[in-house]
Amino acid sequence: MLIAELTALLHLASPALPIGTFSYSQGLEAAVEAQWIRDGDTAREWIESGLLHVLARGELAFIGHQFARWQHDDASALAQADRQFLASREAAELRRETEQMGWSLKQLAFSLEWGDAARRATLETLTPLSQPTAFAFAAAVHELPVDAALAAYAFAWAENQVAAAIKAVPLGQLAGQRILMAVRPVIERACARALDTPPERINTFSPMLGVLSARHETQYSRLFRS
Repeated sequence: MLIAELTALLHLASPALPIGTFSYSQGLEAAVEAQWIRDGDTAREWIESGLLHVLARGELAFIGHQFARWQHDDASALAQADRQFLASREAAELRRETEQMGWSLKQLAFSLEWGDAARRATLETLTPLSQPTAFAFAAAVHELPVDAALAAYAFAWAENQVAAAIKAVPLGQLAGQRILMAVRPVIERACARALDTPPERINTFSPMLGVLSARHETQYSRLFRS
């Protein structure tokens, strides 16, 4: 991999990317409230399950196909797929989260003039916009390898989950690093599974995540927006 590609991947996966990732726990805080997550082991199990059974067959697979559509600037297919993804969000806060982060990444792309004018024009037409579609745009216009882009997205997701667990369980920093070490091979498996998933097999069915997210909307005390 070229240094330019690596630095672009690190940029996209960075927690310093100003899209508001730190504001969300994607159901983890509600799982802590329900005592499904109690310590480092249960936090690791939650994150591994999310990677293999939610992201791999949902968001990661979706990003892979949107990446290819961005390469060809297929505006109609991009818009239709993004509408379907947004409709698949199982709770109001999950939908708000992806729309807010998608909007923020879109504004960043315009401000930094990522990509060519034609694809930025297509990006402008996508309103509302999901985060995965915006991420696929960023990866495609930086001409990154799709497998590496999926790994960056998955690692950024896992890192944010660890950060949320450190605050919400709470866990120590060392426990968090142990989880990140443990999920490295899981990320590889999740990306491989995603790349083998055709569009018609993309599946966001995760009912307990939807239930926990819906509960979180009215949770009495919380640190995160979702």
